[in-house]
Amino acid sequence: MAQTWFDRRTHAGRRWTVEELLEAKRASGQRLSVVIPARDEADTVGDVVGRIHEDFVRRCDLVDELVVIDGASTDDTARIATDAGATVHSLAAVRPELGTRIGKGEAMWKALFVTTGDLIAFVDADLTEWDTHFVPSLFGPLLTDPTVALVKGFYERPFRSGSTDDPNGGGRATELVARPLLALARPELSEVVQPLAGEWAVRRSVYETLHVPVGYGVELAALIDVADTLGMDAIAQVDLGRRAHSHQSLHDLGPMAVQLMATVFKRTRQAVPDDVTLRQFRAAAAGYTPVVRDIDVTERPPAVQVAR
Repeated sequence: MAQTWFDRRTHAGRRWTVEELLEAKRASGQRLSVVIPARDEADTVGDVVGRIHEDFVRRCDLVDELVVIDGASTDDTARIATDAGATVHSLAAVRPELGTRIGKGEAMWKALFVTTGDLIAFVDADLTEWDTHFVPSLFGPLLTDPTVALVKGFYERPFRSGSTDDPNGGGRATELVARPLLALARPELSEVVQPLAGEWAVRRSVYETLHVPVGYGVELAALIDVADTLGMDAIAQVDLGRRAHSHQSLHDLGPMAVQLMATVFKRTRQAVPDDVTLRQFRAAAAGYTPVVRDIDVTERPPAVQVAR
């Protein structure tokens, strides 16, 4: 069944022209939003926002809203994104009565309260190698097939560190955590090439009904929940070519792994506390120094439940 889904729901990234999508958009009357969650991404956010704005806001009206949710950045992320053409919202300023948690999923959940698009595409702010065709490629299946609810991008993910340049070495959390978890708990999703892809799109009417992890489990949760509620054929994936971004250290991938595992555990009805303590160790001259991290694995309720 998974292989049949792969053949049926996997698309080339440049399958649709912008002109075709503009016509489909006008015929359907739908609004399109691009959301970029960002925190301390001053080095890259201007390029990501600026190029999307130039191609799909200024040159044509494919994208109705280009929004950055700034998650308490300590650098110039917000100013640079604004100057590049985005509408920037501070994470804490969006529905402050709901409180604020720091995390990628929190930013994507709160984006539902400050956007109006019927279709929403998410793009990461830390991209260093990418192309603007990501945007129309993600919207393509949603605009042309009403049975599709969620679109995942996939791509070649290189890993660069010093003199190392491995074209297939990126996506460590995917290969070591997400893919093994899906093989055990949701084998029908094993043909999703990049289950943790930060570039994906979804119908608002679907996303606002889902529980949303506040951290890095957000993409995995949406994938599993849409498959469980609407079936595999509600999911499509699109080949975006090649994508590179900044890499986290091995120790910093530990908290991400905890959030991914908590996401899957909760969806297999295993008890998971809202806060998990991760204990790591670093070698030091006098032995090993413990590093203790408290990791937030809570989930926000469906946005429709807290709508005004």
